[in-house]
This record gives sequence, structure tokens and C-alpha cells, in this order.
Amino acid sequence: MDKSPDAFRTISEAAEELDLPQHVLRFWETRFTQIKPLKRGGGRRYYRPDDVQLLKGIRHLLYDQGFTIKGVQRILKEQGAKHVVAIGETGSIRPIAPQPQFEPATDEDAVDFVDIASDVSSDEPRLVAGPAARTEGLSARQKEELSAVLDMLASCKQALDKARG
Repeated sequence: MDKSPDAFRTISEAAEELDLPQHVLRFWETRFTQIKPLKRGGGRRYYRPDDVQLLKGIRHLLYDQGFTIKGVQRILKEQGAKHVVAIGETGSIRPIAPQPQFEPATDEDAVDFVDIASDVSSDEPRLVAGPAARTEGLSARQKEELSAVLDMLASCKQALDKARG
């Protein structure tokens, strides 16, 4: 007998519905504070329908869209749990609020990469930013976004390095 769509789900039922192992759901609870199943005696977890929808959105972002846990955490922080639930329902990643747009760069703003060659003491290429690489004119939000992009690029580089060797 199938449960009502409004009924609570045990962890095994939620895991089956999401096609995930139960330990993944327990792990996600430690990484995403928005996941808060009801816990009864003996620590049994009961997921509300909204919890399952949020889990579907997180699963879609992680497995289908290739986001990292940190990336999904950022989406939850910036856009909210309702946005991630909507992603799980629609499969679409359109932001709710318009994203900030950067001003077009001028010659003054250009980053001058002086050295992109390999360092003599290392096989790793290095980028040395010249005098034009500055962040004084950027807002705190823009600096955060640039930092997040750098983190994602570093993750991509690590993944590529791991795949290569």
C-alpha cells in the first residue's frame, strides 16, 4: 500500500524514493543544516514531505548538475531552501533573484599576468598578477563571488590533476 504524499517517510523510504543509500542521507544531514528530519525514540528519522523535496533538489544539484557540497551550501545560503526544492521539482536552476552584474572592464581594470610560464624550481605553472590586479574598487559581495569562483577553479584543477594521474 502506497503512502499518502503528505505522510512522513522513514529513512529507508526516503532513500528508496531518492535512489540513494541511507548513509548518504545521514551524511547530508551533517553538511546541510536545512535537512532536519523528525527524530523519534531510538533515533529513528522521519522525513517530512518538504524534507524529501529538499533532498531531491540537493540530489539533483550534486549528481545531475555536478555541483560540489560547498556549491550547494552556497546556493542554499544565497537562494534559500525553497529555491533548491523548486530545482528538485522542475530540474531547472534559474535563480529566484537577479544575479548581480559586473561593470564592463576598462583598460585600467585589466589584470596583467606577468608570468604564466613554468617556474624554474617547479613543474607547476604559476600566475603572477601584475600591478593592474587589484580589488580596491570591488564591493564585498563582488570579492566574495570572485573568491567563490577561485575556489571552484581550484576544485576543478584538483579534479583534473587527479584524473590525469
